[in-house]
Amino acid sequence: MKTIIAEKPSVAREIAGIVGAAEKKDGYLTGNGYFVTWALGHLVGLGMPEDYGIDGFDKSALPILPDPFLLTVRKVKKDKGCAADTGALGQLKIIEQLFNKCDSIIAATDAGREGELIFRYIYEYLKCSKPFERLWISSLTEKAIRQGFENLKPGTAFDGLFQSAQARSRADWLVGINASQALTLAVGNGTYSLGRVQTPTLALICRRYLENKNFAVKSYWQLQLLHNKGLIDFKSNSQIKWEDPKLAAAALKAIQRSGKATIVSVESKKVTEEPPLLFDLTGLQKEANKKLNLSADETLSVAQSLYEKKFITYPRTGSKYIPEDMWAEIPNLVRALQDKENCKSALSKMKWGRFNKRIVNDLRVTDHHGLLVTDKIPSALSAKENAVYDLIAFRLLEALSRACIKEITDVDLQALHYDFTAKGCKIIEAGWRSIKGSFSDDDTEPVQDLPELKKGDEIKIKEASVLEKKTRPPFLYTEAGLLSAMETAGKEIENEDERKALQHIGIGTPATRASIIETLFTRNYIQRKKKSLIPSEKGLQVYELVKDRKIADVAMTAEWELALQQIENNEADAGTFQKEMENYASSIANELLQTSIAQNNLPKLVCPKCKSQQLIIRDKIVKCPDEICNWVQFRNVCGVQISLSDIESLVNEGKTSLITGMTSRAGKKFDAYIALDEDCKTSFEFEKSKYGKK
Repeated sequence: MKTIIAEKPSVAREIAGIVGAAEKKDGYLTGNGYFVTWALGHLVGLGMPEDYGIDGFDKSALPILPDPFLLTVRKVKKDKGCAADTGALGQLKIIEQLFNKCDSIIAATDAGREGELIFRYIYEYLKCSKPFERLWISSLTEKAIRQGFENLKPGTAFDGLFQSAQARSRADWLVGINASQALTLAVGNGTYSLGRVQTPTLALICRRYLENKNFAVKSYWQLQLLHNKGLIDFKSNSQIKWEDPKLAAAALKAIQRSGKATIVSVESKKVTEEPPLLFDLTGLQKEANKKLNLSADETLSVAQSLYEKKFITYPRTGSKYIPEDMWAEIPNLVRALQDKENCKSALSKMKWGRFNKRIVNDLRVTDHHGLLVTDKIPSALSAKENAVYDLIAFRLLEALSRACIKEITDVDLQALHYDFTAKGCKIIEAGWRSIKGSFSDDDTEPVQDLPELKKGDEIKIKEASVLEKKTRPPFLYTEAGLLSAMETAGKEIENEDERKALQHIGIGTPATRASIIETLFTRNYIQRKKKSLIPSEKGLQVYELVKDRKIADVAMTAEWELALQQIENNEADAGTFQKEMENYASSIANELLQTSIAQNNLPKLVCPKCKSQQLIIRDKIVKCPDEICNWVQFRNVCGVQISLSDIESLVNEGKTSLITGMTSRAGKKFDAYIALDEDCKTSFEFEKSKYGKK
């Protein structure tokens, strides 16, 4: 007998159907010489400090450097601490029984770093020594699974991948536990969390927010002229940007009196825009955030659902290419899309027999190839699933199309002694841009047609106007922008040698970036403001404490990611990396314990109810220390963190400023004031009287 272990029940059922294990049992399926079971995600993980006999936050226990690391069954939070998850315990017992009954094992967890870790931690925790093989597939279609079983790989072939995953897991534990406990002890007010990857990501958001907030916006003035030649209108802008509007107005009057401009030069050049490559996961998340306003986590969840329904290939990929041996399958995937109504127009523009092979590159395929649709075409999907599927399908069609060829024309004009420029763009061959009919990625890209112009032509000025413009601060990060910054973190490094070494290394991996961002939300370090990500008060406080330390340094995190890749490729030693992490965890814990935190930035507020006690202000709660009075105000109201200034207003004046973007139980957004009544209980007050009180 062989035991096959998948990551989820749905995947186990697909595999069981193909290997002939049709008999359902509690926690597994069996038949045809197979047991097929599943892991329910991370059933086993690294133990917490209490598993080493360290309870609570103890300065004398730091740094905590486990030797050896303990593995424990997944835990869930209870009223008092944590306890083993009963569902995980039950499933683990079933897996143990099946491992004991079988002759060998097939690991069929997701084919990637985390999937490998899930299986190996279970295997290690159960002290299993049975031989095992690896099912490595990029799609859950019947064809892909059958091919995978025909090409099972020895488990030892993935030892490097496991060592990399284990090193990542231990590094995150060492840095996260020690840094978080040290900072929490140093602050002495609430619980704080730091991490190997979350902290530099928070630093990116905070730094950009502060650059945006502290940017001094300046006004400047530019002249714009409207011309006409051969029934074609076109515009030109002055090269001078005046800081004084009076000077711009004087120039305008002089030019209006003149009424004409002279062409000084005309330069045209052909520009070839290659089609985009296939999506990797980060690319898909960025596009879904821009076009569909989905968070990175939502996109991953939707893509995982499409994968499990066999409509797309494995989504947690870091590659945008396919290997040469897959090229023959591509025409069948394109042909299958003919059954999808909204793809028919795009398919009519495809050049059959002349597909672009730019996506084929054996050397650039990592664990998995770029995202593809399968030959199974969906008919009934949710709106989000449909939208994400279409992004992947249309990207495939774009990637296979020819290049787009444009003619870009730059024109220099002179009106009196003032220089002006005009830019024109003409599509010569639409190529891949005809698939969606979009010829510009950026709203600011000029797409005006220009008439035939040559040097020396005199052009009449139909209209002349002054445009008031403002300098723009650096844009706040959206999730798409943050994902780009995380992906290309190595480019920000100042040292040239380090930058070259790390230019393709970012913060985290395509598979983990969404969970990193979600962790920052969970920790109440960041919040959404429309599409932008901004730090909370707590996030800014943490940033100010750690901004000059290594833990917030993008370069160091990118170096760690590079080391993990080298471990995976058997080019570096996992033990050496762990020793470096232990040394770093020790130094950051000692640094943070010596941090001097000024508590005087917290307002001193008297309880509005008993009028005698000073309120205790915490991250999640504001409360009166008098147990009889027991006045309390939670800081998070309907999904919005209430600022300290609003807490002050509520206590001292009986009412906050207008709190925007709260979410009702029905999931609807609303804005309201939080106000105290005569009994010092809080209620909502709405701007418009028709809503009344809630």
